[in-house]
This record gives sequence, C-alpha cells and structure tokens, in this order.
Amino acid sequence: MIYVGKAKSLRSRLNSYFADLTQLHPRTRQMVTTAGSVEWTVVATEVEALQLEYNWIKEFDPRFNVRYRDDKSYPVLAVTLNEEYPRLHVYRGPRRKGVRYFGPYAHAWAIRETLDLLLRVFPARTCSGGVFKRHGQMGRPCLLGYIGKCSAPCVGKVSADEHRDIVEDFCDFLAGKTDHMMKRLEKEMNAASSDLEFERAARLRDDLAAMRRAMEKQAVVLGDGTDADVVAFAHDDLQAAVQVFHVRGGRVRGQRGWVIDKIEDMDEADLVDQFLLQFYGDQADLAGDVGPEADTSPVPREVLVPALPEDEDAMADLLTELRGSRVQLRVPQRGDKRALMETLERNAKEAFTQHKLRRAGDLTARSAALQELQDSLGLDTAPLRIECIDISHIQGSDVVASLVVFEDALPRKSEYRRFAIKDAATEGDVASIAEVVRRRFHRYLQETREEQRGGIDPETGRPKKFAYPPNLLVVDGAGPQANAAADVLASMGIQDVAVIGLAKRLEEVWLPADPEPTILSRTSEGLYLLQRVRDEAHRFAITYHRQKRSKRMTTSALDGIPGLGQSRKAALLKHFGSVKRLRQASVDDISGVPGIGAQTAALVHRALAAETDNGRTS
Repeated sequence: MIYVGKAKSLRSRLNSYFADLTQLHPRTRQMVTTAGSVEWTVVATEVEALQLEYNWIKEFDPRFNVRYRDDKSYPVLAVTLNEEYPRLHVYRGPRRKGVRYFGPYAHAWAIRETLDLLLRVFPARTCSGGVFKRHGQMGRPCLLGYIGKCSAPCVGKVSADEHRDIVEDFCDFLAGKTDHMMKRLEKEMNAASSDLEFERAARLRDDLAAMRRAMEKQAVVLGDGTDADVVAFAHDDLQAAVQVFHVRGGRVRGQRGWVIDKIEDMDEADLVDQFLLQFYGDQADLAGDVGPEADTSPVPREVLVPALPEDEDAMADLLTELRGSRVQLRVPQRGDKRALMETLERNAKEAFTQHKLRRAGDLTARSAALQELQDSLGLDTAPLRIECIDISHIQGSDVVASLVVFEDALPRKSEYRRFAIKDAATEGDVASIAEVVRRRFHRYLQETREEQRGGIDPETGRPKKFAYPPNLLVVDGAGPQANAAADVLASMGIQDVAVIGLAKRLEEVWLPADPEPTILSRTSEGLYLLQRVRDEAHRFAITYHRQKRSKRMTTSALDGIPGLGQSRKAALLKHFGSVKRLRQASVDDISGVPGIGAQTAALVHRALAAETDNGRTS
C-alpha cells in the first residue's frame, strides 16, 4: 500500500493523477509511476470515508501519505485524582480515567518550572508511590516537606481530605479560576498584617508573587476564556510547515509544529483537511476513553483554521464525534482571534524559513553531499557547480525548459535560464533536452572564446556568466535523456562535464551508456542535494510554462482578426486590461485606442461578439 486518499468523485480524483506526467507535482509523479494497481472502497457517508482513510493510513503507513509525526508525545501535567493522595507530575503517553491533564506543553522543563513556582502556594504531593510509601514507613518527610513545598501527607501532617482540597485548588488555578483565588490570598494577607502576623503576611505575599509569575508564563490572549486550537500554514510547491497554538481558558498552553513534504499540488484547504484528520485522530487514540470534559478531551470546542476544507461539514461531525460534544470549525475574520491567527502565521513562515535554511546552510551537510556525489558517480573532483535541465509542456504544446545553477550546493538564481523549445513537436523530451544542452554549451564556447580574447562583462568586471562550465550536468529523466545530453557534449568537443539523468520513479541515477542505474541511499545527503536541484528545476520550468500558456490563451481570442497584429493586440490588452473587458466595450471605445481605426474596431467587436454567442449556443 503506497497511498490512501478519499474523494466524493473517485473518477475525478484519479483523472487528476493519470494526466500528463510532466505537469504533475514531482512527488505525485513519482507516486503514479511507482503504482502497480488501484483499488477502491465505496462507503455510505463522508464521515465514514474520513474514518476509513485515517484507519488505513495508521494501519498501512503508506509511503506517499503526509504524516504529522511527533518524535515523542508532548508532555502534560497530570493530576492523579483517582488516588487517595493525588499526585502532580509530568506525564507522556495514553490518558487514563480519573486523571486530570493540563497541557500539552512544548517542553517538560516548562511544567517543572511552573510546578516549582506553584508548590509553595499549593504544597501537594509530587513523589512517586514508592517514595511516598517509604517515607511513611520512616516517619519523616522528604526534603520538599521540610522546606514547605509539600504538605507531607505521607507522615500525616494533613489528612487525605485536606490534601485533596489543596490539589483541587491547584486544578482550579490551572483551569483559569485565578482571580477569585488571588483576591482570597490578598484578603488573607491584609488580615494577617492587621493582626500583626507579619511572618504569615510575608509568606502570603510571596505566594501571590509566585502565582503572578506562573500566570505570566501563559500569556492571556483571549479574554472570553476560549477553548480552541489555532492552526496556520506556510508552504511552497514542495513542502509545508504547520504551527498550532493550544489555547485553553484564554491562555496559550502549548505550541507545536511540523514540516512535511507535499505529495500533491495542495492548497491551504487540502492541507487543513489532511492535518485535522491525522492530528486529531492521533490525539484521540492517545487520549483513549477520557470523556468530554474540556481539560481532558483531545479536541477543543473550537478549531480556527486559515481555510475551510472541502468536506467542512463532515470534518466538523468527525471532530464532534471524537470530542463528545459540538466542535466549531471556522476561519477567524476579525478581532483577537484573527490577530492570534496572524501571529501564528508569522510563526509558521519563520519555522519554514528556518527549516529550508537549516540543511542548505549547514556547511558540513553540503560538503558531505558534494563528497558523496564525487564518490558515488566516480567524478575526478567534487561537483562545486551543478546545472540541471527540466522540460515542461502539455501534450507537446508550449514546450519550455529550465536550467538552474547550484554552486557549493546552494542555488545561484541570478544564473537561472529558461528556454522556449523550437523543434519539440515531433521529437519529444529527449530532443528537447538535446536542444537545450546544445544552446547552453554553444553559449559557453562563445563566451570562452571572447574571454580568451579579453572579453569581460562590462557590468560585473568578471568573465561572462556562462564562461564557466558545470562540473555536473543533471537532466530530468533516465538513460535516453542522459545519453542525448552526453552525445551533444561529445559532438561539441566538450569532455570535462559529467552528465547524469535523475529518474523520478525510484530516484535512480543514470550514467550515459550504463545499462543499469546507480542507486544512492535514501538517507544520503548526495541524493537529497540532487532531489533539491531537480525539484528547483521543475518549479522554475513549470512557472515559465504557465506564464507562456496563460499569455497564449489570453491573446487567442484575438487571433485571426484581419488587420490585428501583435502590436495592436498588445495595445488593446494594455488599454482594456483583459479580453473580458474588451468584449464589454463598444466600437467607439475600441476605436479610441491609439492605432486602432474605426474599421478595425468594428471587426474586433464583431469577432468577440460572435465568439460569445457561439459559446452561449454550445
């Protein structure tokens, strides 16, 4: 099992996969070419489809499904109310009946720091069962009992009921019932001071200060006691970062985030759909049977997202089922919740930027990648300059190519180039790659000759950009593409450029004339670098293809009108802004454009009106 997906119309979903491979997202293309068969199951409702999708993803762990994995479960503060003497402690793992949980927190030290502040106010037991029993047998408390951070129920300093009252006050404080408690302590402090009990008043003063410091660690963001999770994304064509704020009682109680590879061309609504299904499904499995209370349920009353998924109602029903009470799924539009969403979006963008820079900016990883490529491909030197070529088109139309440049394993965007392919209609991708290689290295030979004659770029004072050949030329494809590029270089007398093809099916590396591919380790830095170069070339090529196709489709409505050349088409589009607005214009409006006479304006108006009528008729 390599992928599990759901859709209202499976026919449409599959058609989106089995289209022109060159236009698919790189990882979707890899998934489709790896697949051997397709199976489907029809269910009664969308909620049932969501549940089945989650269960199968969990059961089969498909290679191409996005997985929001934690390397470990996030820590929570657990209060064991099911024991005679409840205990406060840091906890990870499945949740149990009779235990109250607060969190999650990003770090265990944050829980311990909060506990250390609050134990002087709420001196509850924090020791394990063994330690509690041993000190009871010894008849003397532990260190915390001596310094006032435990009420020492193990030796009977307080009764079980008195200790439970302390624990319940602690739970009320963490649940957000702080104002009443602080007013009570202030009243007791003032009363002690009036009765000249200054030591007790000083202790109460310090207790109040500890409570205020604990509250400062959880910033108040929403004044209405909101119980919500706020979700935001930052993404590009290949990856996405997600960040979550857990808001409980109007305070941010936890934050977590992931960076995932996008398997398909997913917008924010698709990302939200995948995240909600997997994240809350995993949280519900972790929580087990804990009931619908707000402090223990893994699903909050409200989930705030940047965009609503297509199956919004079904997703809300599933979350409601997981929680045990109604869950609202919505996009915040204004006010404090919108401001919090914007803050989280900035966090997501920052996390995404840091993720992309971490490996790219790691000198050790870059050096290891270049060394691995040198060793694996048998190169004389490390490929300090890598160039990659990718072809983009739709069924042979608007064929374009990109050439991207990486130096020292980093993109050098000022030297990217794009090509409109001239003779690709009959020959296909292999001929297109050959044409791009020929044009690129013809430029290299020309600039090399100019350099030998003293030719220097007047703008930079350096040799012209393509006077430098790459150490490694990567083409998007397998053996035929690599052979075509190598043959062109050989015919041009260029012997010092290594050529490889990178096939998407299993990320195989093909060397020219080799009958079998070279397989790099899935975890190698060298393969990661090649994938990054190839994906960047694909992104650059498909961007140019879309621009070219859009431009062609924009002007196609004006093709074939007598007396209307490229310059007049450009003048009309510049004046009206779009073909749609041009259709709405009168003959007089069109004739007002410089260079367009009354006769030409009438022809344009008549042609666009006839096209509109034909569209309505059809």
